[in-house]
Amino acid sequence: MSEKMLSAGKGALFLTALSAISQALGFCYRVVLSRLVGAEVMGLYQLVMPVYSVILSLTAVGLTSAVSNLTSQHLALGNRRGADQTISACLKFFFLLLLPVGTAVILGSDAISVYLLGDARTQLGLILLIPCVALTGVENFHKHFFYGSGVVRPPAIVELLEQFVRTFAVITLLLLFLPQYPERVVGLIVTGMVLCEVFSSCTLVVLYHRRRGPLTGRGEESRVRRRRIFSIALPVGLNALLGNLLSAANSALIPQKLVEGGVERSAAVSQFGVVCGMTMPMLSLPIVFLGALNLVLVPRLSRACALDRPGEARRLISQAVSAVALLTLPCMAMMVVVGSDLGRAMFHQEGVGEYLVPLACAVAMNCGTSVLASSLNGLGRQRAVAVISLLGGGVQLGFTLALVPLPGVGMGGYVAGAVASAALELVLCLRQVVRATDMEVQPFQWLAAPGLAAALAGLVSNLLFRVLKDAGLSQLSAGGATLAFALILYLAALQAQGVRARDVLRLDW
Repeated sequence: MSEKMLSAGKGALFLTALSAISQALGFCYRVVLSRLVGAEVMGLYQLVMPVYSVILSLTAVGLTSAVSNLTSQHLALGNRRGADQTISACLKFFFLLLLPVGTAVILGSDAISVYLLGDARTQLGLILLIPCVALTGVENFHKHFFYGSGVVRPPAIVELLEQFVRTFAVITLLLLFLPQYPERVVGLIVTGMVLCEVFSSCTLVVLYHRRRGPLTGRGEESRVRRRRIFSIALPVGLNALLGNLLSAANSALIPQKLVEGGVERSAAVSQFGVVCGMTMPMLSLPIVFLGALNLVLVPRLSRACALDRPGEARRLISQAVSAVALLTLPCMAMMVVVGSDLGRAMFHQEGVGEYLVPLACAVAMNCGTSVLASSLNGLGRQRAVAVISLLGGGVQLGFTLALVPLPGVGMGGYVAGAVASAALELVLCLRQVVRATDMEVQPFQWLAAPGLAAALAGLVSNLLFRVLKDAGLSQLSAGGATLAFALILYLAALQAQGVRARDVLRLDW
């Protein structure tokens, strides 16, 4: 590829800028979607989506990770032919896996919807997931080939355009065909997803072939290539599969356990839709940088390992953890302050702000876990990530089984499990990273300084927000003024502790 590669920092910044636009559009899409279809259909949609994740993890996730890691390694050594062979082999393996899996899901969709998901109204959505998975796999392989190559602009722009296409397709289908039965509404939503995947997969395939360039290098023997691909794909895919199976089981069990606790079926699905389909996406809105950071970090670490540069790997991980803490903690603090009002204004649902504080803590810990897990993947420690993820998923499932059916606990049991599992995974991932790299833990830089500054900004802003609303300001005006004040206070508190945000977030990391 003749395009000059961006540095890791600039690549992350570019991806973050586009991700911010994409995340904002995606959030607006979810708001409009929830208003059009209601909390109950959102709950049904949330039941279907874990199945989508399970199928992807069974067929594509591990191979996608192999494409990103091996492409980076091949290109670091000047072997472009080997990189091209990797993506071709992974595409073949993907379709060989998808054919039997997709057939089984389509033929067994009735049993899956009734006995596993607990609601027959999810059947149509399940059937339509298969073409969506096929297109998503093709898209992701080519996308991660670009990211592994260090060329971030084409896939990032396509991903942003994909959001526009999905929003237009889904909303247009709903406006044309509503009102419908809930099962058909879920089918319309998944159909819109299929249409947007047609656009993104075709576009990335065309861009890949146009930018491939001359195939230099000796390539790689088929036997060696298969062994290297499976050495990465199997642990990553197994981790994703088992983790998503636990997540799918958890999602299917929550409404059922709520019913056991005395909640009506429709109300149980609605509560599930509010927490998992509205509150969690709202809390995830400010952390747009995380996906971009991880996409850039993994191939960069793989390159450092291929060139035997352990010092560079330690520096990259340390600065990535510092950046995540510096950005995530104030975001979660401010979401706790304005989240209830934002949720009511956006979704017209009172329950959106009910579990904001514990869920914000869980999201913050998940962000730290995400960057540490990506670091382990880049270092070739996929098995450790798999075990940790399974332990966390098991803890979450245990809390759901034990606490959600209890009268008076309900969704609070799920939230408690989210906090406990996030804390466990964070501690275990940090331990593995330290053992793998001999990196020195920096508690002040990673947690104490941004945590204290975020706590101060959050507490003062909470008081200011209430005072401004009581003074007669609109929620929008009060929220905007509060956010501006909180940012200044947060940066000042960091500076007082000797932490300069500009140094942590500098582009040359």
